[in-house]
Amino acid sequence: MVNMLNIVKKMIQYPRLTSKYPNKPLDSRLFIGRPEIDLSKCNRCGECVSRCPSQAIVLDKTLSNIGINYDECIFCTLCEEVCSLGAAKMTHEFELAEKDKSKLRIKPSLIEEKDIPNKDYEVICNELKTNIKKLFGRSLQIREVDAGSCNGCDYEINGLNNPVNDIERLGINFVASPRHADMLLVTGTATRNMQLALVKTYNAAPDPKLVVAVGACACSGGIFKDTYATGNGIDNIVPVDVYVPGCPPRPQAIIYGILKALDRLK
Repeated sequence: MVNMLNIVKKMIQYPRLTSKYPNKPLDSRLFIGRPEIDLSKCNRCGECVSRCPSQAIVLDKTLSNIGINYDECIFCTLCEEVCSLGAAKMTHEFELAEKDKSKLRIKPSLIEEKDIPNKDYEVICNELKTNIKKLFGRSLQIREVDAGSCNGCDYEINGLNNPVNDIERLGINFVASPRHADMLLVTGTATRNMQLALVKTYNAAPDPKLVVAVGACACSGGIFKDTYATGNGIDNIVPVDVYVPGCPPRPQAIIYGILKALDRLK
């Protein structure tokens, strides 16, 4: 009886902390999301372009168009800090995963609203468990693959299993072997020493399989692109179904990417 009372007391003292995302939207006011550039304020001085550590900000030769390649951006906030006009600023938008990598990159013409990663995916959020059951039986099995990362993205993936995110409530589980996996979550730049391992892991996963590139390094090479020891994104090594930008992307952004990958298979 005493033990039961203690359990009830703890339940009252420590309420349920698990987030209801994605079934309910998050209050992202404290999140650091994607940066954006207000073209009406920007005078094309190029300061943010020269200071960007991953060279994600691009200014064309005519000085008329400036924009950000989100697959390369590491969300460091430096562009906001160096912009004296306040044209560059960080937003709270974190749901940036895209199936088409080109949607994360600026186009040669003037940037339009449609070039910013869209959010056409929300319609499947409430159908998540139904989709997983229909596609994979009862659960989605994921194998996480570190293809040469700094472990930043891997820490965020580990956060999917904590009490706040508790991804298993959605029928999503991590497995130790790619032979049991329906999806590969890949982090890192695919360094030379890991490229063969990544290919072998991909081949070991049974069909149908999905691949999600997690983080700027996996999407484009990030700050390590164009070096002798890395590839410019894992899509040069294995097919990628969804790209999740960020350095690192927060756990909710990874959940968003996983759901978008499921929608693609459907």
